[in-house]
Amino acid sequence: MNLPRSILDAAPSEETWIIRPAGRGKYRFVLVSDIPLKPNPNLAVTKIPDSTPGIIAKYAFSDEQALLARVRYNRLVDVFLGVACYSLQNHLRTTAPEMGQVETDEIYIGVDKRGAHYAVPVQAKGGSDRLSRVQIEQDFAVCESKLPSLICRPVGAQFLVDDVIALFEFDQVGDDIRIAAEKHYQLVPPDAVTDEDLGRYRQRLAE
Repeated sequence: MNLPRSILDAAPSEETWIIRPAGRGKYRFVLVSDIPLKPNPNLAVTKIPDSTPGIIAKYAFSDEQALLARVRYNRLVDVFLGVACYSLQNHLRTTAPEMGQVETDEIYIGVDKRGAHYAVPVQAKGGSDRLSRVQIEQDFAVCESKLPSLICRPVGAQFLVDDVIALFEFDQVGDDIRIAAEKHYQLVPPDAVTDEDLGRYRQRLAE
């Protein structure tokens, strides 16, 4: 949402306003760092053999639900986080303390090789839409209130071009949200992953 210029101009340099929920039917203006949560255009792209069922790919739109389906069928959350993850629920609507009603596009439950359990809320954006700090804050709040014994690792997903999907992991630093990790994956036919690609990926392991 674009705020009026008179409000935007009231923010100090290098800060911007967000509208944060403050209970049922209540909101407040808050200043945060003016660092957009957007993809890094210089990041390397990793090719992933596309496991999306053909009939889904044929009829999929370019919206958030199509993005979530591609992420799910290709197990991109698992690949990105290095944790075995399982979709628990789509469009989770619930409440969080001091926020009121919140919604998460999809939530995964994960387990790692040590047996630790994770809650992985995912927010998806298609096209030119931007990931929202407020939505990520809500994801942290949902984890804390509904799944307090699990390790919370919120993830953002965004469509780029040429079937490239950007995935982000977020961290909560004080009263702000920062990008902790980012990877770009391109879904391709299996034979499009060449020996040269595999050699380059092996090189990454050695670095």
